[in-house]
Amino acid sequence: MAGLTDEVVSKSQQTAAVVVDALVGHDAPAPEASAQLHAHFDKYASSTSQEGVKLMTQVDFIEAITPPPNSVAAAYHKIPREQYGILFLVADRSQKGQITVQDYAFFENLLSKPDAEYEIAFRLFDRDGTGVVNFNDFIQLYKENKSADALPFDWNSSWASLYLGGQKARRELTYAQFSQMLRGVQGERVRQAFLHFDKKSTGHITPAEFEEIIVKTQKHKLSDHLLENLHTLCNVGLSSKISYAHVRAFQNLMKDIDLVEVIVRKAISKSKDGSITRADFINEAAQTSRWGTFTPMEADVLFHFASLDNQTGRLSIHDFAKVVDPSWKPSERLSSEKAAAAVSSGPKPLQTVLKSMYNFGLGAIAGAFGATMVYPIDLVKTRMQNQRVTVVGERLYLNSIDCAKKVIKNEGFTGLYRGLGPQLVGVAPEKAIKLTVNDIIRDYAKGTGPEGKGVSLPWEIVAGGTAGGCQVIFTNPLEIVKIRLQVQGEIAKNTPGMPRRSALWIVKNLGLLGLYKGASACLLRDIPFSAIYFPTYSHMKKDWFGESETKKLGVAQLLISGAIAGMPAA
Repeated sequence: MAGLTDEVVSKSQQTAAVVVDALVGHDAPAPEASAQLHAHFDKYASSTSQEGVKLMTQVDFIEAITPPPNSVAAAYHKIPREQYGILFLVADRSQKGQITVQDYAFFENLLSKPDAEYEIAFRLFDRDGTGVVNFNDFIQLYKENKSADALPFDWNSSWASLYLGGQKARRELTYAQFSQMLRGVQGERVRQAFLHFDKKSTGHITPAEFEEIIVKTQKHKLSDHLLENLHTLCNVGLSSKISYAHVRAFQNLMKDIDLVEVIVRKAISKSKDGSITRADFINEAAQTSRWGTFTPMEADVLFHFASLDNQTGRLSIHDFAKVVDPSWKPSERLSSEKAAAAVSSGPKPLQTVLKSMYNFGLGAIAGAFGATMVYPIDLVKTRMQNQRVTVVGERLYLNSIDCAKKVIKNEGFTGLYRGLGPQLVGVAPEKAIKLTVNDIIRDYAKGTGPEGKGVSLPWEIVAGGTAGGCQVIFTNPLEIVKIRLQVQGEIAKNTPGMPRRSALWIVKNLGLLGLYKGASACLLRDIPFSAIYFPTYSHMKKDWFGESETKKLGVAQLLISGAIAGMPAA
């Protein structure tokens, strides 16, 4: 009987626990901290409990979750470093002013959630962990963290009452209700701020007032380009002031900025030159969304800010990046930050070596493949250039086709590939060193082109010419051995008993100095060729076919570019 009673009591307790859990909810157990997270926590934790457990203070926490001041990722001109301390209130679940590694792991796990922004805000205002946000706690915490120069906001407004209830009937908000209110509060803040400045109800505010509204409500979400040019929004209209319609257009554009980027990239991918007009954007937006997503005014605002440095009316992905990418920074600021980071970290030797090996390998494969494909043509060219007239008025080969036919007839099809072995041995390092040197110099010269972008034409010519000069180290011995192998079949035919010599015999017989006979002629050929070929090839891809970061060329376009570049070079 006692056993039956205990079982009933146990089931009752379990049922009660399930009901309480369903109504109130509970905190999930802290995830197990990984070894990497443990190491990161120990690196910054400066305090230790009486039991010897490492603890992290608020200062330690800020150091742990923020990038170093000199890093490229830091954006402390938008969000002051000390403001990250408010997140400590979420991590400090026991509200003791210090957190354990389990608390830190729980916070890291919270950040990995898709709705982290809303859940962190909810936990911040849900001080008691009851699963709801109390109005009084909400207002108190809001006032505690509001800066002295913050824009006024009326939590007793009709908009706020829709979520929080009237002054006589305040209600608590669940997570779902709170997150929905949070999503709409940004627009309401802008609306109330506009009314605060527009005291005469003209429907317009000054550019400086608009800039103050945006900076104080969403500075962290905007690129430096936008922040520095907010005051120019009045140029979209005909007035020297900014209307509420333009403010809403800007607000809507920033709210859907991810969709803007998707539409821009899709439109640019369909463009031949990698740039689009306002009409292209509007057309692509209509095809991308079921209903009209962007108004004409919103498109005007987008193209206004994207075209401040490009007044042609056709904008590339680089122009739009200034608007859609909040991490975009002016090149001079970015360069100085990267330089500071480079001083502290420096290039990694292993990465440099691996990159060079990768480029060298690609060049070797490309060179070997190309040499194999055109070798019969090269052999015919050599035979035609070296043919001797045996009888006055009678030529051995009438033309290139006749030469190819006679080679196949007298030496077989393999005769067209006589001397290919040494060619492959030499062409791999030859092409590899040429491509590598060209890439190294072009990388060095980046930023010398128009508007500080790309590589200038003089540097392109220098890169190509230098690469051509370096390849002579392999080209000259290769050419001598190759030509002797190519013509010895013809000599053997006309000179009975003439032995066929191998490539090794030719190398041994000529010696080191003999292999570099005529090097000056090779230099006069290869330097101009590469100085013409590489810039032409690059500009054919970029200017004719519109190659860009968002548009990759097909095999046919690359072949055409290479073929056309080779014509003037040859």
